[in-house]
Formats: sequence, structure tokens, C-alpha cells
Amino acid sequence: MGIFGRRRAPGHPHPRPEPVFDVPLSAEALKDAFRGCVDFTARELRLAGDPARVVTLCAVDGMVRSERVNDYILRPLAQDEALRKASMEECFRLLASGALYNLSVSEVATTDEAVFALMEGAVVLWFEGLDKALKCGVATEEKRSIGDPEDEPAAKAGKDSFVEGIRTNTSLVRRRLRSVHLRLEEQIVGRQTRTPVDVLYLEGIARPEIVAEVKERLNEMDIDGVINAGHIEQYLCDELMTPFPQLLATQRPDRFSANLLAGRVGLIVDGLPLGFLLPGTVGLFLAAEQDRTDNWIVSRCLTVLRYGAMLLSLFLPAVYVAAVLFHPEMIPLPLAEAIIRAKAEVPFGTLFEAVMLLLAFEIIQEAGLRLPGNLGQTVSILGGLVVGSAAVEAKIISPAVLIVVAVAGVAGYTIPSQDFAGGMRLWRLGLTLAAGFGGLLGVTLGAAVLVGHLAGLTCFGVAYLTPFAAQPGAQVEGHSLFRVPLPWVKLRPAAFNAENRRNQQ
Repeated sequence: MGIFGRRRAPGHPHPRPEPVFDVPLSAEALKDAFRGCVDFTARELRLAGDPARVVTLCAVDGMVRSERVNDYILRPLAQDEALRKASMEECFRLLASGALYNLSVSEVATTDEAVFALMEGAVVLWFEGLDKALKCGVATEEKRSIGDPEDEPAAKAGKDSFVEGIRTNTSLVRRRLRSVHLRLEEQIVGRQTRTPVDVLYLEGIARPEIVAEVKERLNEMDIDGVINAGHIEQYLCDELMTPFPQLLATQRPDRFSANLLAGRVGLIVDGLPLGFLLPGTVGLFLAAEQDRTDNWIVSRCLTVLRYGAMLLSLFLPAVYVAAVLFHPEMIPLPLAEAIIRAKAEVPFGTLFEAVMLLLAFEIIQEAGLRLPGNLGQTVSILGGLVVGSAAVEAKIISPAVLIVVAVAGVAGYTIPSQDFAGGMRLWRLGLTLAAGFGGLLGVTLGAAVLVGHLAGLTCFGVAYLTPFAAQPGAQVEGHSLFRVPLPWVKLRPAAFNAENRRNQQ
């Protein structure tokens, strides 16, 4: 069990042994490791043209930049006069200490190190007669260009977003946080993928215990590979039995950097165009980027509107079902008469209608997301016509239920984090079922269970319901639900126990 109460998985031996290649380092060992790989290249070179001294250059085509290999490695090996009279050991020392025109040169002593270096885009030079080699970093930098953050638009904010390259992403953070206290610590995760994962935090601000726990959990990820965001989220979160996210994934480097300043810890994974922030709290998932860029009065009003829309999306179908089935006295008489007239020819009950519509909207949404753009829009329009207009005209669905479910669905889209909105949609269905069986009492009990579930969640020792329920002082000083002008916010949030809470004079 970790320092924050997270249960450790029982230890079992991994089916893949370590080291992977338990043979002495040699050119033949590298060729054998990459047998059957047409992109592997092994070329024998002669130091300074001397046929008696052989160096084998190994590389993986497509992972290295050819012109760099030619100019920075092959040219010095062929033309450097200092290598002509030196022994093999002296040549190795000269090349390792600066004879190669390369920024990154290091020594490798095992076959495993050499193989993994090749897969990372390095060139390995093996010297005949020596039991060691040189690794030269000449990886290609082909990547997707930096574009707009499509999923998190903001009018008065940066227009760049994270891409799949880890060094590009760390540079985007560096451009915003030019602090000497910014720390980037890298760990390799995944036995097969060997994925670099960088832990970013501000030394002197982030809580050291949280940083240590994050690195420990990454070190314990003894899995085959890290391909998608789920591999990171499910191995780092405290609780698995919850539909709510505990790590925020963002495309925006400015939002990522702002949360590092607040005392959070960030993760950047090679191959994923996202930055992960922890500890995750309800306040983080319900915050939007424009809350910090717009006028504070406008932001406060929009925040109230957003929270109200979230509650409307969560409770409106349940309250409607409870009122129609168990508490008709809650409904005004003209509205009740209209509902009765609309339901006169509908063969299904109110609960069945509401649940069927909620499921239908989820199916339409999933179909629209999974299909290509133009086709997805067509399916959404067609589904809306069928579920809406056609179902009402055919007397299968009453108009009141359709309006209630549609309003709840649209209100749910005001939640900035769609991961959090997914958990809310699941609980909306559960509350609707509870209302169908127990009326307002069922809704109340369901809401109590939801609050109890959220109150029982923690993320790296921080209460999940922050800023609504946390340790004393966490709801004041400008970090509560309602935003105050930024010049008034003198301290960082108390919930993270930052080493230095002062952020301005």
C-alpha cells in the first residue's frame, strides 16, 4: 500500500525475462536481435581508411536522419587524422570525448542497451575487439505540426496544442515556464513499447510526497506497453471502481503550465498529444480555460450557469419521472393536463420512455463520434429526426419526455471535461431508474449515494470534492467556486499543501 492509501497489485513474475538479450555485446548479437527486420542496417566501416580497424555502424532505417549520420558520424570516422595512428581503445576514447560532431554520445555496454538505443532512433558503433559500443543520438524529428487545440477552444489564449512528440511538448511548456525550478524527470514504461514518460513539476512548489508517489507508481507499471491514455490513467489513479476521472487530460500547454504553477504534477507521454494533470478534483474538471481569461464578473456568472446546467442535466429526467409517477401534485394543473393529453395515445410508461430516450441519445452520440466527420453529422441528423419528430408523430414517445431528455442532454455538454460528463451521464440514468421505483425518495437516496461516493474519493491525498469539501482553508483565498479578481488571489490552493503557497505580493 502506498503513502496515500492506494492498494498495490499482488506481485507476479512477468512472462518476459530480463534482460531480453542475455548475450555479450557484438555486431552479430545486434544482427541476431533484429533478424527478419528489413529496416535494420549494419555497415562495416574502416577507421580513417585503415582496413585493419573495423567499426560496425548499426541503425534502424526510418528512425534516424540520414544526413546527420553522413555529416556527424561517417565523415569524422573517415577523415579525422587523429584516428589514423591511434589504437582501437584510443579511437573509442577520442570518439566518445568529442571527435564525433554530435550533441549526444554515450557508452553502452550490454546488448539490451544497444537494442533499445537503436529503437529510440540512435546509431550504435561497435568496435571490433572491444566489449563496448557508442550510442549517437541522431533520431529523426518527423512529427505532426503544432495546431489549434480542437477540443479546448479559447478566444483569449494560445492557439498551440500538444502533439505526439514528447520533446516538442516539453518545449511548449518550457516556453511558458522559463523557471530554473521546473523539473523534468523521465521514466521508461512498457517492456515492449519502451515509452518515455516525463514527470513535470516545480521544485519548491509541488508537494514532494506527491511527486515521489507518482514516480513510484510509474516504476511499478510492469506492463507490455503504453499506447493510449487509459494505460496511464488506470495505473495512476487511486480508485478504479468509479466512473469519474482522476487525472485531467488537456491539449493546452497554457492550461498545463498554469496548473503546474498551482502546485499540481504533470505527465507527458511520448506518442500522446495530451498532458496529464494530477491530483484531479471536481473543481479542476468543471473549470474552463476562459474562466481565467474573461472578465471575472462574467466568469463568475458563467461558472454559476455551468454548475446549474450540470445539476439540470443530472436531475431533470429523474425529477420529471418522479413527479409524473409519484407526485403529480408538484405539476401545475395546465401542464399536467397537457402531459395527460400527450400521453393518452402513448403505449409505454413514463419510466420506459425516459430510459429508452436516454439510451437512444447515447447510441446516436456514439455513432456520431465513431464515424467519419461528414457521415457522423448525417447520422446524428437522421437519428435526431427519427428519435424526435418521427417518434412523437407515431405516438411512441410523448413530447414532454422528449423535451426533458433533450434539455438534459444539451445541458450536459456545458461540462468542460467530457470524461467527467461521461460519469455524470451514467449517474443520470441511475437516478432516473431510482426515481421510477421510489419517486423523490429514490432520487434523494441516489443523490446521497452519489455525494457519498464522491466524498470517499481521494487523488494522491487530496479530496476529490475540492473546493467543496477539503481541509480547512482550501475554499478561501480566491480558489472557491466563485472566482475573484486575480490580483486578490495571493496564495495557491491550500488543498495541495504546496511548499510555497505565496504566488504574488
